[in-house]
Amino acid sequence: GEVRMNMIGDTCTGIIHKKPKAGGISAVGGTGSIYTFYKPDAPEFATLMSDFTEKDLPTLMANLELSGEPLPLWWTADFINSDPGKPGTPCTIDKWIVGEFNCSCVGIS
Repeated sequence: GEVRMNMIGDTCTGIIHKKPKAGGISAVGGTGSIYTFYKPDAPEFATLMSDFTEKDLPTLMANLELSGEPLPLWWTADFINSDPGKPGTPCTIDKWIVGEFNCSCVGIS
């Protein structure tokens, strides 16, 4: 599955944990995937939230070679946990990798 942060500028407005249905491989809407909604201060994602907002966001636009440009007004950041464990088992490490940034077609869930 993946974790999506819904962003307005540099502020997270909500977190969605998207998991594929049992036996599935995709967490895309319409596939039976399970969406769980969290507030931005959810303890389950505290490390991810602080790492992203405090360490990554200040340099994000420069790292994308867009220095001088503002963050998008409304956008999402999707993360995948890099835990190499077996599919369907709880994560044992808290290391997340960005899979996608989206600011052109942000869905409302």
